[in-house]
Amino acid sequence: MRTVRIAEDIVPVSEFKAQAANWLKRVSETDHPIVITQNGKAAGVLLSPAQFDALTERARFVAAIDEGLADVKAGRVHTHASVVARFKKK
Repeated sequence: MRTVRIAEDIVPVSEFKAQAANWLKRVSETDHPIVITQNGKAAGVLLSPAQFDALTERARFVAAIDEGLADVKAGRVHTHASVVARFKKK
């Protein structure tokens, strides 16, 4: 995901509402996230579907790694040799 460019990628909610179609087109064309502000503070972020998919895929990947590391810490692991031996028995 590209970094937000302050001069171009931050828009007040009133401007976003007035030109929503243009902002949606811009996000899909540039792959830049758009920060939408309300009362001068960040209120939301608009992402393209591709950016959203990449972000959620990365989050699932990191969660799977965390789960595996937790299994190792808790001793819920098997050696390669024990797995091979188990399959050879079948």
